[in-house]
Amino acid sequence: MNTTISNSGLPKLQQPASPTGNSQATDSSSVTSSGAPAAQADDQLKLTDSAKALQQASRTNATEVDSQRVEQVRQSLANGSYKIDAGRIADRLVSMEQQLGGTSKA
Repeated sequence: MNTTISNSGLPKLQQPASPTGNSQATDSSSVTSSGAPAAQADDQLKLTDSAKALQQASRTNATEVDSQRVEQVRQSLANGSYKIDAGRIADRLVSMEQQLGGTSKA
């Protein structure tokens, strides 16, 4: 997987002083005709396995919707028969907090 990051008009950073003490020296091969630094061929972005898994999960969840369940909830909300189970919601929130915080249930 390749990800491209563009400059987006960010200001040019001042280059560190060269060994000769001339901070104005630049390599003309690394500057484009517009004066912006050219992209280096060795610039890379590597995603961790966790980032790749999160990216895949977000794609999967966004495309898989149980439209029948959504319609059932929509109808029960419309006719006032939707039941809210506060205990179930609380249990799931606590479980999610434990997963995010890395703690286990005592």
